[in-house]
Amino acid sequence: MSFTYVSASVPVLTSVSPNSGPAAGGTTVTLTGTGLTTTTAVRFGATPATSFTVVSDTHVTAVAPPGTGTVAITATTPGGTSNGLSYTYSGAPTLSGISPNQGSTSGGNTVTLTGTNLTGATSVTFGGTPATSVTVLSATQITAVVPAATAGPVDVTVTTPGGISALAKSYFYVSPPVLAGVTPPSGPLSGGNTVTLTGSNLIEATAVRFGATPATSFTVVSDTRITAVVPAGSAGLSSVTVTTVGGTSNPVSYTYLAAPGITTLVPNQGSTSGGSTATLTGSNFAQTTTVRVGGAPTGFTVVSDTHLVADIPAGAAGPVDVTVTSPGGTSTPAVYTRVASPNI
Repeated sequence: MSFTYVSASVPVLTSVSPNSGPAAGGTTVTLTGTGLTTTTAVRFGATPATSFTVVSDTHVTAVAPPGTGTVAITATTPGGTSNGLSYTYSGAPTLSGISPNQGSTSGGNTVTLTGTNLTGATSVTFGGTPATSVTVLSATQITAVVPAATAGPVDVTVTTPGGISALAKSYFYVSPPVLAGVTPPSGPLSGGNTVTLTGSNLIEATAVRFGATPATSFTVVSDTRITAVVPAGSAGLSSVTVTTVGGTSNPVSYTYLAAPGITTLVPNQGSTSGGSTATLTGSNFAQTTTVRVGGAPTGFTVVSDTHLVADIPAGAAGPVDVTVTSPGGTSTPAVYTRVASPNI
């Protein structure tokens, strides 16, 4: 009997992709190298691949068997066994928490995921939508930028070479607040008055602002109503906004009003029998709500922001205070004197 000796070169491996997978195995990897045509075995450490396919002299695909840690992948041909390439078995990831666990439907905020075996994370999804970006900080921590979505709770999942882990309904998308109005719509420069804001999605309010100034205090009454104590401000319009984890609302207008001021009162005296009128000149009369003569409310007509006509009721002889009140406050008093009719 004769033998024919065939010269066969030892196979050489240059790369493996992917180079990691779950401990349960089942990952298909591609081995690249030379001299692979006659491959008879592929091993992960000492364990044979679940199966392998020779694609060409330079490529072999193999299904990883179960394993742990980092092992050397080798290919064997009649020419010998190749060099080894590292392959790492990764433990399955677990998610244990997410912080913060809520945010705006517009997304864009950054959250921190905590758990185990997170190294090499390839994907984080919120309700199936991939995070805008993912940063692996350690095996126990990942940061992710939240994508946009509709309001409501969603599952958060992380994918690593070791598998997939999910936290069910663990992140809540919150709609931004919407303001419809503020009542009353104006008040004094000194603030201190209480207003009611109405709208929607107000339940998780974290701030109420008048312009850039925070409200002195506020109380969330319901998802549609907030009461707020107005801070001091300067005369004119101010934009009122509400902020929640869902974002900042549209602005509604609130007007800071200076208190009325009386410059002249003409005439400044009259009969005790009343029935006459007096003309007041001054400032900030446009939103007058009350005119008092001697402490008692009386009828009045606003002519302009600087002119007002007030009814003078009957009363005892002597001087009385005349004041004008608006949402901006009450004026300093002017004096009107009632004069008794002479006796004959």
